[in-house]
Amino acid sequence: MINVVLYEPEIPQNTGNIMRTCAGTGVYLHLIEPLGFKLDEKSIKRCGVNYIDHCNYKVYKNFDEFLELNPGKYYFFTRYGRKPHTSFDFSNVDDNIYLIFGKESTGIPKDILKNHLDNCMRIPMNDNIRALNLSNSVAIAVYEVLRQQNYRDLLFEEPFKGEDYLERD
Repeated sequence: MINVVLYEPEIPQNTGNIMRTCAGTGVYLHLIEPLGFKLDEKSIKRCGVNYIDHCNYKVYKNFDEFLELNPGKYYFFTRYGRKPHTSFDFSNVDDNIYLIFGKESTGIPKDILKNHLDNCMRIPMNDNIRALNLSNSVAIAVYEVLRQQNYRDLLFEEPFKGEDYLERD
């Protein structure tokens, strides 16, 4: 199972975009408090999330509670990681894979990262910016795992207008 973990997310629009990615890929979302926004229907709908009912998610009081309830393989995305995200093997569909992302302003705390140095990774980029947008980073990571798993359970054909849409007049 593929999981996305947001450690203390601050920006509701990012979380809304991530919920959309999770809803569209069947990835489970874990949110670790405190959140920088309310997670009620009114607040989420204001962020344009009208598919929250298709997103499976759970909220945790803190990181320790999350760890206690979720055994598996943890992978940490940080600008301080020394390995690219593509260097990890995510191909085993039986693994519980947790892709962990930090809050927008400060990332994942150093004391957490220091305990998991072998599983800290970085999405390569140049030095023009400090970091990519959180929701973009999540999408990059999720689709790398899905690619390695041959996009299991995802559609290769457009289901709404039909696979022959481009050929029709």
